[in-house]
Amino acid sequence: MTFIESISAFHSLAHLPAPLHPLVSVFRVTDIRLEDAAIWKQYAVNFYSISLKKGVQGKIKYGQQYYDFDKGTMTFVAPKQVQSLDLSDGDVLDRTYSGGHALLIHPDFLYKHPLAQTIKNYGFFSYAVNEALQLSEKEEQNITGIFQKIEEEYQHIDRHTQEIILSQIELLLNYSKRFYERQFITRRAVNHDLLAMMEQILDEYFNDGKALQSGLPTVEILAARLNLTPHYLSDMLRSLTGQSAQQHIQDRILEKAKELLTLTNLSVAEIPYQLGFGYPQSFNKLFRKKTNLSPLEFREAFNL
Repeated sequence: MTFIESISAFHSLAHLPAPLHPLVSVFRVTDIRLEDAAIWKQYAVNFYSISLKKGVQGKIKYGQQYYDFDKGTMTFVAPKQVQSLDLSDGDVLDRTYSGGHALLIHPDFLYKHPLAQTIKNYGFFSYAVNEALQLSEKEEQNITGIFQKIEEEYQHIDRHTQEIILSQIELLLNYSKRFYERQFITRRAVNHDLLAMMEQILDEYFNDGKALQSGLPTVEILAARLNLTPHYLSDMLRSLTGQSAQQHIQDRILEKAKELLTLTNLSVAEIPYQLGFGYPQSFNKLFRKKTNLSPLEFREAFNL
């Protein structure tokens, strides 16, 4: 795997002019030339990458539906995330996009600024390409304007440059967060289908004895079955229901626990293992937290 340490090294490998600032760079997507397929087959970079590709060919499909927000597509990549491009049929970027911008931000540029920590809270840096942000024309104009402002600002570096660029980056991230929330809403029907599929997967997990064999269901297991990333699944569910994927799992565990306590003769000591807990104490703690009763107290109260 190729690891690209610096923004300057990326510019060189992508046949871009040398960056004017060593820690932040904006360039046109169509200016990239990726000639060595071996480099890009599997690679990672040591900086944040935010890209807006314009004129994506073909509509984007989610579930069984196609969506018309194909004016611009945004992707977000955190440092050290593995990426891959298949250049076997020529330069994919040149064939696929008619324009757009990319912003590269080295973590050192955020040093001593609150954004160094808060940028880690934007879950979309862990989304996959198929979970990219699709922009309307107006949204695209807003994002493009911020890219251009950042590019203009580092043309003349002074003691104000970093603070102004950081404020623009923060604005860009907050706009992206808003637009992703809009995207969750516009795909509400598809997301409801995903929620139903998730519930079905959890039912099968408990009813088929997988919990007893493999332990508690995890967000990672559910996301993999749904072909989503864990962060996207949690953010989508939070937008749809107000709860994260982990909270949904805990609620489903609680429902199944109540079912076993009231409809079976399994002992209170056996039930945690049926649900996938390694230790009964962990189950008892969760049950009491959710119901203010111990499992035994719940069973006794139900049987009164």
